[in-house]
Formats: sequence, structure tokens, C-alpha cells
Amino acid sequence: MVSHSCANNTFLFWFSNEHSNFRLAEMEALFKYFQLDRAILDRRKAKGPFVLMDFPDESGPRKLMSKTVLAHSCYELWASGVALEDLHENMKLNLHLVAPFVDDSFQFRVDTYGKTLTHKEKLPLIDTFEYMPLDGKVDLKTPELSLHLIQFFGMDPNRVPEYPYQQYFGRWLFDGQRRLVSKINLKDRKFIGNTSMDPLLSLLMANLALVKPNDIVLDPFVGTGSLLVASALMNAYVVGSDIDYLMVHAKTSSSRARQKKRASDESIRANLKQYGVENQYLDVVVADASRPLWKDDFKFDAIITDPPYGIREPTEKIGTSRQSPDYKIKEEHLALHIPSKISYTLQDIFSDLLNYSSKKLNIGGRLVLWIPISRTEYDEDKLPRNPALALVSNCEQTLTSTASRRLLVYEKIKEPTESCTTVLDGSALMYRFKFFEVDPTTHRRARKAKSVQEFGKSSKRGQQQSS
Repeated sequence: MVSHSCANNTFLFWFSNEHSNFRLAEMEALFKYFQLDRAILDRRKAKGPFVLMDFPDESGPRKLMSKTVLAHSCYELWASGVALEDLHENMKLNLHLVAPFVDDSFQFRVDTYGKTLTHKEKLPLIDTFEYMPLDGKVDLKTPELSLHLIQFFGMDPNRVPEYPYQQYFGRWLFDGQRRLVSKINLKDRKFIGNTSMDPLLSLLMANLALVKPNDIVLDPFVGTGSLLVASALMNAYVVGSDIDYLMVHAKTSSSRARQKKRASDESIRANLKQYGVENQYLDVVVADASRPLWKDDFKFDAIITDPPYGIREPTEKIGTSRQSPDYKIKEEHLALHIPSKISYTLQDIFSDLLNYSSKKLNIGGRLVLWIPISRTEYDEDKLPRNPALALVSNCEQTLTSTASRRLLVYEKIKEPTESCTTVLDGSALMYRFKFFEVDPTTHRRARKAKSVQEFGKSSKRGQQQSS
């Protein structure tokens, strides 16, 4: 029995294994970016990493693949079936699709998901397509036509079936932009830190923010500037701020193994120069995110950021608990004064960020941010809400059995009024003491004594001592 008959407007998108929870969010953003018919996405058919969508022609898939970092290849689907016989029956009904390529040089490839086939096992599968009316030369290096048989053996590596669950056959069209991930990998980047954002996630965030050429993009917790790099690669102008003077000026300890001291030319700007987008760099300044410094009439097209969670990096803002809020530094001391810092709670960080974004984004501009979440306490109603911002995407990245972080995307839908303030239930946030399962009411000395008792005086927690 034939399982599926396809027309020449069906396209297969093969997604990578990474971050499967973010696939739909990226596609939704790209459909809006290119103003494609959303009904096409709604009618999609998915099986494992494969998504089938019907387009009038190749222009839609070409646009999507020019931006996506989660889909690695796209094919014009000519036939499919559970059994190979079904697929061939379909293909023989669609031989008219081959007509434009009869004289082209070509290659056949067998690609699998969930099972590895040897070259010897692939050759008989290729031979079953001998009925194809192709008169061109075989070219395995630079063919004009690349035909692929794709076999799907399921998602469970411990239960691999003898025969595939589904098989697809078609013409390769485009690759996605995963080459950019390799281009900006952290291993070769000039300036990185302990919390530098993964390149793939940086590019994904820029896509979710609908970053386009000549946009102005802000990261108010810029760190080592990974998000600026991704946005600049999309030809946006980038600006950032961070309260950490040493980080902004690359004066912190090196995070690379066997590198004791940072190079004198390390900086965020050096990163952009490394990738040929230095002309997209506006500036990075030392500033307190709780006290925005930008002029009221200066707007951003996107705000993309990963605020500190207080787990690997401290959450701080300028302030003091020793003087009253009205206390002012004497003028003669200002030149050499170094502001003191106080704790900046997670609830205040995200409330301030949404309030600020509601004022500083252009209408239609997007705020893309990560927020740490306690999985046991999570409820979508507990996420930050602001009347001027619509939550358009919410994806989870699991960290542990009890902790995750969510990638939230907000879009500005109106100018805020005085009553437009952010509402946030802090009970769902993943605080440091929850992450490490430490009772905050226990005195530090008591916790240290317990650690010594469990792991030894000179040991680090979690490391076994040699006997």
C-alpha cells in the first residue's frame, strides 16, 4: 500500500538534533521576518527531525534556509513511503519531475537517521533507482543535481529497527547557516569569558529577535559580547553595557586553559573585527542596568540579553546599604570615587528589564532574554508580564531535573502608560540556593563545617579524595 504521494511543491526540512524545543519558535520568527504565509507552517507534517511543508515554489524555502541555524538542509521531495517499494511506486508516478535535469551531472546519496549503514549496504539501495531517466554524467564532487534517499530509523538509539520507519527521496536544494556556528566558535574567538553564550544559541536569539540589516541592537548585560557578534553578523549595529568594569575592559582572569594572562588586544570590539563586522560596532560602556543611561528619545529595534542568574556570575547594581538613599558624594571626591555595589535580585532584574524594554523598543521591536526557572514551581502565569509587551515565544532548555532556563521573546505592541508596569511572581525563579540545594537560613560557617565533614578539609566538594 502506498503511504504518501507528493507533488512538486512539497519540501523536506532536515533539522539538527540540537535544541529541538526551539525549532518551531525559529520557524515562526523566520516566517514573520520574510512575510511568508503562516498557514504553510500550520499545515506542516513532522516526523522526528524531518518537517514537510508545501510551498508554491522554491523561493520560500530559499529564504528560510538563508537564515535558519537549526535546519541543516532542505530538499524538494519527489517521493516517500514506509517501504522502499512504496517509494519507488510514488517516484514512477512523478518522473516528470526529473525532466528539467535529464542532462545534468548528478550523484545519488543515501542518508540515514538513527542507524549507520556501510558503503556496501548503500550501493544496492542506489541501484534500485536505475529506472531514473538521467543521461548526464555521474559527478560525486560538484554535481548539478544531488539526489538523496533519506531513511528514518526512529529516535531511540537502543531500539533500532531492521527496516526504516519512513523513507524520503528528493533533490537537495539548500543548506542552512550552521557554517556560521563554526565560524564564530568560542575555541578560536579572541575574547571569551566563563559565561560566553554558545554560538548557536546566540544566532538563534538574533533570529528570534527578527534582527535585520541596519537595526540597532542592545545587550544591557553584555559580558564578552557574544550576542553582539551574532547580531553584527546579520548587519545590525550593536551596542552594549555591563556593570563589570574588569569584564568590559578584558581585565578579568583568562578563562582559557593554560592561559595565565589575557592578551593586551582582547576586547569585544576585537571579536567583531575578527569576524569582519567591526563597522557594525557602536560602543560598549560600563553602566548599571538598573540605571539606564540612554536618552529618552533614543530607541532600539531589538534588545537581546542573558542577565546574570547569581549562579556563576553575581547579580549586582550600584548602591549602598550604609547610607540613606539621599546620600550624595562630595564633589571633591567624585573624580576618584568607585561606586559600591549591592545585590540586584532576580525579580528586580527582570522587572526592570521589561519595564525598560517597554519604553526603549520601537513598536514591533523584540526583547529576547533567558530566565532561570525552578521546574517544580513553574507556571506560565508566573512569567514576567507587561501590558506593552506581548509574549510571543517561550521555550525551555533543561539544565537539571529541577532547574531549567527559558528563552522568552516579547514583542512591543504599544507605547506604555504610567500604569504599564511589569508583574512577576518570583516563586518560579531559580535562585542560587535552589540550584545548589543550599538552605539560605543556614549560617555559612555551619555549611562549611558540614562540607569538611563530608568531603575532607582540603577537598573540593564533589571530588573524591585519593586514599
